[in-house]
Amino acid sequence: MNKKLVKRLTGGLLVAGLVGASLTGCGSSSSSSDVAATGEDTVEAGSNAGFRTLDEIKKSGTINIGVFSDKSPFGYVDENGEYAGYDVYFAERIGEDLGVEINYVSTEAANRIEYLQTGKVDIILANFTVTEERAQEVDFALPYMNVALGVVSPEDAVVESLDDLGADDQIIVISGTTAETYLTKNYPDIKLQKYDAYAEAKTAFENGNGVAWANDNTEVIAFSLENEGYTVGIPSLGDQDTIAPAVTKGNETLLNWLNEEIETLGTENFFHADYEETLLDTYGAEYEETLVLEGGK
Repeated sequence: MNKKLVKRLTGGLLVAGLVGASLTGCGSSSSSSDVAATGEDTVEAGSNAGFRTLDEIKKSGTINIGVFSDKSPFGYVDENGEYAGYDVYFAERIGEDLGVEINYVSTEAANRIEYLQTGKVDIILANFTVTEERAQEVDFALPYMNVALGVVSPEDAVVESLDDLGADDQIIVISGTTAETYLTKNYPDIKLQKYDAYAEAKTAFENGNGVAWANDNTEVIAFSLENEGYTVGIPSLGDQDTIAPAVTKGNETLLNWLNEEIETLGTENFFHADYEETLLDTYGAEYEETLVLEGGK
């Protein structure tokens, strides 16, 4: 069964640059999306509380899930215009088990909380690291992946310790990520170059801006493996964290369903299958047991 499906963006618009695709598959169907030079996916507003309950989602026949469109191999739009990646594979199963179609909403790191609070999405599945600060604004379900921070740099000038940086050296980060928060708190003297989107940060780094790029270690490891001339000099920075789905604060019916879903999927080793389908080519088998969480533990 093809797990990389794009759902109809109901009366919606993709963000600039994304191309709609028409495709079908098992469990839930998808078709072409309207595209505009500027604009975003149109999402029906939820309940008076600012979110849609589980029953409202089922009744509507569509669930709105926020994912990245430019962060391979976790969430991206491939050469065929299809959403793909580790988070998308999970999203497809959610839609299948709920019996609804998926409206994928492209998000950036800095917009994830806003999209939940404004009812633009029902669930965020965008490589979302659990933190105490974020948990005050959204409700996290059980985790499905381990993650830490990492730092990648050019192989001819490898950064192995942040303490070795010069006064004028700058680190690239993406706004709204744990890397930005961690560095701001623990290394306030380090100058940061901040970008809103993964693709912008990647391009800036490849163009020689900044001496290094700090992000989730899964992302910087993938970047170094996919691009010659770069090395992860700091593979683990700060505490070990987890990645989890998030819903709007107070949406207990959807949160409870997600937790039960993750526990059930753990009994069939679903996330190992997800890893082998979407991440194995990037990270290899050696990282599977380190990164994957089954059943939320």
